[in-house]
Order: sequence, then structure tokens, then C-alpha cells
Amino acid sequence: MKKIVYFLLSGSLVLTFSCRKDFLDRLPLDQITDENYWASADQLKLAANGCYAYIKGKNTVDMENLGDNTVWPTVTDYQRIASGNYGNDNGGVNAEWTSGYDGIRRCNHFLENYMKAPVTPALRERYAGEVRFIRAYLYNYLVMFFGDVQLITKTLTPSDPEVFGTRQPKAQVVDFILSELDSAAAKLPATYTAADFGRITKGAALALKARVALYQQKYDIAEKAAKDVIDLNVYSLYKAAGTSSYYELFTYKGRASTNATNKESILVRAHVAEISMHNLSREIQVPDQESRWNPTKSLVDAYLCTDGKPITKSAVYTETNYNDIFKNRDPRMVQTVLAPGYAWRGQDDGDADNLPNATYNLPKFTSDKKGSVTVTGYYFTKYCEPSTVGAVSKDANDIILLRYAEVLLTYAEARLERGSLTQADIDLTINQLRSRVGMLPMKLTELSDWGMNPRDEVRRERRIELALEGQRYFDIIRWKQGSLLAEDVKGVKKAFAPVPSEVANRPVDANGYIIFNTNRTFSDQKHYLWPIPLVQLERNPNLGNNPGWQ
Repeated sequence: MKKIVYFLLSGSLVLTFSCRKDFLDRLPLDQITDENYWASADQLKLAANGCYAYIKGKNTVDMENLGDNTVWPTVTDYQRIASGNYGNDNGGVNAEWTSGYDGIRRCNHFLENYMKAPVTPALRERYAGEVRFIRAYLYNYLVMFFGDVQLITKTLTPSDPEVFGTRQPKAQVVDFILSELDSAAAKLPATYTAADFGRITKGAALALKARVALYQQKYDIAEKAAKDVIDLNVYSLYKAAGTSSYYELFTYKGRASTNATNKESILVRAHVAEISMHNLSREIQVPDQESRWNPTKSLVDAYLCTDGKPITKSAVYTETNYNDIFKNRDPRMVQTVLAPGYAWRGQDDGDADNLPNATYNLPKFTSDKKGSVTVTGYYFTKYCEPSTVGAVSKDANDIILLRYAEVLLTYAEARLERGSLTQADIDLTINQLRSRVGMLPMKLTELSDWGMNPRDEVRRERRIELALEGQRYFDIIRWKQGSLLAEDVKGVKKAFAPVPSEVANRPVDANGYIIFNTNRTFSDQKHYLWPIPLVQLERNPNLGNNPGWQ
């Protein structure tokens, strides 16, 4: 009897131990793990969507403050960087590093697990193509800011040697970026249905490849990638009635997320009213504070006159008063920089009581909570959706990340740098942009007759067309024109202020132009790359630093 009891007891212990072991091996019911997550098409899509969160939105436009097209009225991290007066403890420098690698880790995690999903191979690889694009996009920013960076292609644990590894050469990372974009382009569709608007396409992968190659002086690759986008025959310049299509492209009326006739936007960060919004329009023409976006004299002076010549050469340009500045200029100027007589939501100006049909008259320099204040004498109108100016963070406009116009400009510049630019190339690219707004076409023979350098003019077109789109700083850096960032930031002539007392104490240059920001610096031996952030060096001294930085 005892033997039987012992057997039963032993059996119960075995059963108990077996159940305990099975219980311990079970996946947690209150957590999502890699073992239980990748189980459906919806889960795969959600994981890919999580990577999209690391694509820049409005911050794409914010980076315009790193260059010389606009100036923020107060001191910011970007303003410190643009002026050369910053160190490796700058918060913006560390933010770009950490956000970039946070996104890369998310992408690496996806690419380590996506094959588990029970979906068709084509769908799996399409999502993987989208994520490879995002990882390449993030690495592009990192190499542009920091040069050599750690090339991490897997999720790391604290014991992985890469945690305390060194940086890889920029050239190696760039080759990786271009290879990833090739892989992405091969798996991505040329178009999506409306239900998948905003997802990354083959054209987006090729357009980013063209941008990266242009940034890195790989002009043969840039030319081919840009031409590949053109040859897809998917994209075209946005054209509406009249010659204001350029302005309309950056408003609710023209945004690709709601206007199917917009075939110019290749990739946008779309927003949804009352769900996902930003504050760009209000910042541009904020009705009761200083405008956050102040066009500089440098940008305004860059616009050609209607005869195709710069203001220093043109017989049709005069500057005897404020209104003169906007007359006889490339039409893109008044579709970018606010001119008298154009729609205005900045209050306290002329017919401000005539809302919503008020028009702009003259700049305001005194902050009294009654109207939008400028520190340079200029305001932007591009990217300002008038209907959203009065409300905080209520702008649901698209933020354009890649568009066909940039592709055309990339093709023209790559052809020029390879020594093969022809008038036919100009007609295919730059003159399409000019034709859209009714601007005189560019002719290489006329440039020669007028003593104008084709390289300077191709670069001018890029600056004018892409103003306020976050490209200017990177163009200055890759063109090795850092000295431009050391120049004083200027505005209009003090004499053009409508209320002289408002600007009585503003410093001016020898010609009477207001100086807003001075004591700027740029060292060729130092400032073409950012420093490795101090906090990252403290965590991993093996990263080293860039030339000129401690």
C-alpha cells in the first residue's frame, strides 16, 4: 500500500513540476513580444508604421533656420549652430544624433523580424523596402551632420561590442545608404491607391538616392537616379489656373493628401485635422507676436528680375521705397516672400479689420500684441495657410519631403557638374519651373553674354525654388560656401520702416540696411561638420570627435 501511495505521490510531483515548467515557458499575456507579435498583415503594417514616426515633419522646415534664408527672432539651438557659436553640449546637436539612432534601431528591429509575418513575400518585401528607405533617410542626416558615424544594422544589447565601437568612414555609410535605396526601389510600387496615400514609393527611393548622391558629389549616380524618376512618368509639376501654382502647392488647396491632381509631391508628411497637426502657418504670420520666420535680405536679393538678371545688373530694378523691392522680380518671390497687396492674417496692418480678406501693406517692428512683428522687414507667405493662422497648432497642411521640382534641379546640377549640361537639359528642368510661374526662360547663351556663371545660376534656381523647404543649409555645406553663414543677417533699409521710431535703435550697415544678427563665425577647419555630442562622448569615448572640436 505504501508503495502505491509513493507511486501516486511521485506521479503528482512529476505532474506538478511539468505544469510549473510549462507555465514558466508560456509567453506573457500582458506584453507584446517578438514571439507573439509578427502574426498578421495588420501587425506587420503597424510595425512599419512605427518606423514612419521617425521621418521628419515640420522639423524639415525648421532646419531652414540653419541656413541664410530666414532667421528666428530669438536665440535657438539652430541659430547658435548657424552662427557658429555653439559647442558639443548643444541640445539640437544631441537631438539629431539620438533621434536618428532611435529610428535606426526601430528599423533594424523591423528588418530582423518581418520575415515571420504570414503574408505574401511581395507584401513582406514591400514593407521592408519602406523601412530600408527610412533607415537610409536617417543615415543621410547623420552623415551630413557628423560625417563618420557608427553604421549599426542590428538591434544592440548592452553586451554587444558595437555599443562602445568606433565610427565608420562616411564613404562606407554613404555606399550603404545608396545600396539600401536600390534595394528599396526594387521592391516598392510606383504608385498606391488612395487608401495608402503617404507611403513610400519607388519614386521616393530614387528621388532620395538622387539627393544623397548629389550631396556626396556622386554626380553620375545623381544624374541617373534623377532621370530614373523622370522616366517613371508618374510625376509632373503642379499646375493650377494662372501663374500662382507654386504658391498654391504649399496650401490646403494644392496639398497632395486632398488634391489628386497634385502629381508633384513625391513624399509628404501628411497631417489630419484635430488629430495630427503642426503650427507652421501661425509661426509664419503670428498675429500677436514676433514672426518666427523672417526672410533675410540675402534671400530677397537672390531673386532675379523679370529680365533674367540679378538686381545688381538689371535696368528694371529700383529701390526707392519698400514696394519697389517686389516689382519686376521672379514671380516666385511674391509667392514666397509676402508683398504689399497680398493676403494677410498678421493683424494690425491697414485693412486688418477686413478679415478674412485683409491684405498686407507694410512691416511692423514693434511688439505690442496687436500684430505680427518682423525683425528683418519681411514676412513669408509660402507654406502659410491663412485659415489656420489664428489658432495654435491647428495646421494640418502637408509637409513636403520630396518633390518633382527638386528632382529636376538635381538632374540639371548633376549634368552641369559632369560638364554635359546643354540648353535641352535646361529646358527639361529649370525652364519648366520658370514656365510654371511665367518667368523668363534661362538661356545659356544669354548667361554668357551677361557675364553670369551657369553654375551660380543653377545654384540660384535651387535656392529660389526650394526656399523654406529645409535644403539650404545642406547646399551651403556641400558647396563649401560656409562663409555665407558668417555674414551678418540683414533686413530692409531702415528708411523703409513705416514708423521711424520703431527702428531708431537698430544698427545698420554702410548702406542703411538693418543688421539683426552679427558676430557670426564659420571656420572651414571646423564647422563643415558638427561635433559629436558631449553626452555621447561621455558614454562612448571611442567615438572620437570631428576636426576642430574637443
